[in-house]
Amino acid sequence: MSFGACSENDPELYTGQKLEYQLNKASDYEYTGALTIRELTDGNLELTLQLVGAKSTAATTFPAHLHFGDYTNPEAPMAFMLNPVSGATLQSKTLLGSLMNGTKLSFEDMKTFDGHVKVHLAFEGPDYKVILVAGNIGSNVNENLKFDATLMTSCSPNF
Repeated sequence: MSFGACSENDPELYTGQKLEYQLNKASDYEYTGALTIRELTDGNLELTLQLVGAKSTAATTFPAHLHFGDYTNPEAPMAFMLNPVSGATLQSKTLLGSLMNGTKLSFEDMKTFDGHVKVHLAFEGPDYKVILVAGNIGSNVNENLKFDATLMTSCSPNF
């Protein structure tokens, strides 16, 4: 995780505040990535997922979710459905709205948010259970603990 400061390269759309979280390889597929959270001047948050791995066609997309709790928690409910990651660019951007429990997070709230992110191979079927990348964010980040994909749980397709 890292914290950013204002920079002259930021467009006027952003305040210059940002958080970055590592997304770890979570299956046999060779993907890693990062989640970047940037604060917009209107107080909203933009979440950008950027995967690193094999690109595919623009028609291929990978579903992504923000969850409450640690990536090892089998009962971790979905907090927000993120925009799917494009197979062609391996990127997605999402304007974070109100979470499924009705709360709206500020940039300060996001620093201590009890959550994690998962990117799936498919929207349904058996490949839905395949998690390409995952990582804890906010208060769940512990840089002394190594990511362990064997402890990861799948999420329910029923929100």
